[in-house]
Amino acid sequence: MDVRMFTVGPFQENCFLVRPDGGEHAVIVDPGDEAEKLIGAIEALGVKLDAILLTHTHIDHIGAVASVAATTGAPVYCPRIEVPILADGEIFARFGMGRFEPYDADEVLDGGEHLDLADLAIEVIFTPGHSPGHVTYAIEDEQALFSGDVLFQGSVGRVDLPGGDWNTLAASIAGLLDRFPDETTVHPGHMGLTTLGRERATNPFLTELV
Repeated sequence: MDVRMFTVGPFQENCFLVRPDGGEHAVIVDPGDEAEKLIGAIEALGVKLDAILLTHTHIDHIGAVASVAATTGAPVYCPRIEVPILADGEIFARFGMGRFEPYDADEVLDGGEHLDLADLAIEVIFTPGHSPGHVTYAIEDEQALFSGDVLFQGSVGRVDLPGGDWNTLAASIAGLLDRFPDETTVHPGHMGLTTLGRERATNPFLTELV
């Protein structure tokens, strides 16, 4: 699998462009900012974008959604609970965090779906806690998780934003640790790549979970 990571915007959010090795189709996960950079990367790779996958709808993960969708024609998949947030470009301005171009989601996700996109078998896992509708995308054949803001290298997603809850997040992380092998690569929304095994062994926030 060919995964390109782009760290974008003032929040240093990680966006991922994913395709099978040598594939002509791709998906993009959480285009958070710098739309021109992301669109340029898609065009340079010469792939058709089959989907825009959102883990959640905090502003740092959705700032480039409308532009990427308009340019590529790719449908946007969004957690159902958070569809109204994606459609409200002013919602974060009320908290002093800026505006974004709103978008009406093309497909809604509840968790439990199995998507066949860009020749990739992608499972949608409901992982709330950082936000109410947060999902993680698992490509089990490739031992890969795209975890948004659930689990980071040495840390976890914050729970002090509206809809955040530590007990809920802890249960979501425990579910991932229980289900997937330690070798599974975690592609997080911030900071560097890691593995479930590394976080199980060293992440101080997971002490009570393992």
